[in-house]
Amino acid sequence: MAEQDNYNERRYVIQILFLLGALILLAKCFQLQIIDTTYQAKASSNVIQKITEYPSRGMIYDRNDSLLVYNNAMYDLWVTYNQVEEMDTTKFCTLLNITKEDFKKNLNKDWSDIRYAKWKPFIFLKRIDKVTFARFQESLYEFPGFYGQLRNVRGYRYSAGAHVLGYINEVTPQQIKDSIDIYERGDYVGANGLERAYEKDLRGIKGERYVLRNNFGLVQGKYKEGVRDETATSGRDIKTTIDINLQMYAEALMKNKRGSVVAIEPSTGEVLTFVSSPNYDPRVLTINRQRPKAFAELLADPLKPFFNRALMAEYPPGSIFKPILALVAMEQGELNAGTPYACKGYYEYNDLRVGCHAHTYTYNVQTAIQHSCNNYFCIVLRSVIDKYGFSNPQEGLDTLVNYLDAFGLGHPLGIDLPSELGGNIPTSDYYDRIYPETKGGWRSPGIISIGIGQGELLLTPLQIANLAAIIANRGSYYTPHLIKEFKEEEFLIPEEYRIPKRVPIDPIHFEAVVDGMERVVTSGTAQIAQLGYKNISVCGKTGTSENPHGDDHSVFFAFAPKHNPKIALAVYVENSGFGARYAAPISSLVIEKYLTGNIAEHRKYLEQQMLNANILIDRKKLASFQ
Repeated sequence: MAEQDNYNERRYVIQILFLLGALILLAKCFQLQIIDTTYQAKASSNVIQKITEYPSRGMIYDRNDSLLVYNNAMYDLWVTYNQVEEMDTTKFCTLLNITKEDFKKNLNKDWSDIRYAKWKPFIFLKRIDKVTFARFQESLYEFPGFYGQLRNVRGYRYSAGAHVLGYINEVTPQQIKDSIDIYERGDYVGANGLERAYEKDLRGIKGERYVLRNNFGLVQGKYKEGVRDETATSGRDIKTTIDINLQMYAEALMKNKRGSVVAIEPSTGEVLTFVSSPNYDPRVLTINRQRPKAFAELLADPLKPFFNRALMAEYPPGSIFKPILALVAMEQGELNAGTPYACKGYYEYNDLRVGCHAHTYTYNVQTAIQHSCNNYFCIVLRSVIDKYGFSNPQEGLDTLVNYLDAFGLGHPLGIDLPSELGGNIPTSDYYDRIYPETKGGWRSPGIISIGIGQGELLLTPLQIANLAAIIANRGSYYTPHLIKEFKEEEFLIPEEYRIPKRVPIDPIHFEAVVDGMERVVTSGTAQIAQLGYKNISVCGKTGTSENPHGDDHSVFFAFAPKHNPKIALAVYVENSGFGARYAAPISSLVIEKYLTGNIAEHRKYLEQQMLNANILIDRKKLASFQ
């Protein structure tokens, strides 16, 4: 009886063990087949394959509908390692113009790296041009496991506009992480210029399709008749504000010079031309196998062609600041249009002396601007700073700063390009930090250089061009921008580019300043900028920006015509002397080209002078002191 009981107990134990074992096996099968899809994916990858459909990136046009940036077909060659069979590697490499060493390196990956698996497709070779791929595709059936995928990369119709258009790059791991499933390894993204600013609009939406492949890697048809397929959505085409013909002309005028040209349509804030020089041909950064070398050469160039001087270079504005100071002083009641100040060739206060040049008596604001009198504007500056008393310059300076802030100075304007800087407008706190021993003790004579656009005052060329637009409009402006419209009419450009701003200056004060700027060109410091057309009066102001590291910079800002202006611009040419030497002639040529389409015969000599002028120093010398 006892033996029978022991037998029954052992039988129950064995049955329980078998049951537990069966349950464990069932649980493992459930985990492998239902919860963990890894093995399912490995098995199905030999039959069903998901292929990403890349959208066409939106194209970019100029304001007159000339195509600037388009898409070029290029191919990536993908491979699934465990589908590769014995083949003619010599023929394979010859068709793709690669070596056998390249073949081995591209095929054999570090399989411990989570990015790669022998059953999972990966890119074997990138950026194959369409001619090479067409030749290779004829023999693709001979190479099981390989297949091509169409990619669109950028093509450029013109050699101009590089800093405006920008370029695309392959996404970085951080961009992939930050995008939240928008990008994946191998995708392209706008890296600079409009490509970056309007990436969300230009990139489109990726699609996907599922295909059946045989064990040779050849497509057998759609999976489930395409029920899971999603069509890619092309990116939006954008129309820029740039006039490409004017852009090319301005770039030609700035060849062999360092500086920038920014021209704006005053009534809209649309940027007509946007030049940073030296620049580069955007076509050299088309994504192909030569691009890495071209990119490295541009990065190593001591002239820094990637540096966007138009919105990143911060310079003393020089005498072009004088009209702005006059407007603020008139608004504050510290100056009126008829205020005269005699000039004896310099401004003097105790031991301080600021030189001026010989000119006729400055009997009002107009003549002071016409002759760019340093003495006149040193006096005006002190009247503004000392408005609340000689011993209280902080309040006077900060009141001036508030006005300048309304003019868009001291901060980025908000143009639709990345990396814009805001210049520097010194405040009382700024001077308190500079002179900590005398905090609260600095006075207006110590900052007198601001009155003539020097000292700690720094502006970008974009800000200077916008000042010209504000004066042209007699006090209003739109935030400068480079997008005119989306080709799809239902999409509006950003609201901030459609709302006008107004500076807190009574429009009546602008007339004296405008008249003075007209006199600058007709009988003042920039007579070389006269066009010679009765119906086109140019209003401008020269500036010579002092440069402690070398030759002074040539500066000019202007607008035309005087009434109902169509163009406002700023030209800044580094290390080239007086404003009338280079900046004023270049400005006048750009204005004439835009308004008339031609350069008058009597000004052809000036055009040739500017086109042929070379003021760049030797690159080796440049590299030696950078």
